[in-house]
Amino acid sequence: MFIKRRRTIILLREIYEKKHYLFCSEPLSWEESIRKGCEPLRKDGTVDETYAEEIIACIRKHGPYIVILPGIALPHSTEKAKGAHATAVGFMKTAVPVRFEEGNPAKDAQIFFTLSSTNPDEHLDNMQKLYSVLTNENALERLKKIEKPEELLEIDGLFGERQE
Repeated sequence: MFIKRRRTIILLREIYEKKHYLFCSEPLSWEESIRKGCEPLRKDGTVDETYAEEIIACIRKHGPYIVILPGIALPHSTEKAKGAHATAVGFMKTAVPVRFEEGNPAKDAQIFFTLSSTNPDEHLDNMQKLYSVLTNENALERLKKIEKPEELLEIDGLFGERQE
């Protein structure tokens, strides 16, 4: 019996290769953070400028639902939202925590994975890859300290192998 090994290109490598990343040093309001986080996806036409405004409208309506863990936000709107032209994930790291809810530091974020979805199968695949990143404590600790894009590849190299 053979054990098939294959290199799993996890989300971080894909983000790096597509240049869907941004490192932001200036303080941002939560609205600015959403717009900035969409910029790498806008550069290649994955989304247009209206997509960020769709996300902002959802947050205003539903509250900071995008902060799923302290320090980590998943900005997204609904599937096939206005301004979304492809399915992808972007990454942004801010030097200064972004406050989504005054007086509630559990709703601050510095790591952003911006989601765009037009294809449910591709979106599910991206969510599974994202889950593998977010449930790996070592990968999360490295992401909290990341300062440059090449570190996405380093983290992928450490945590991107699996057996099937």
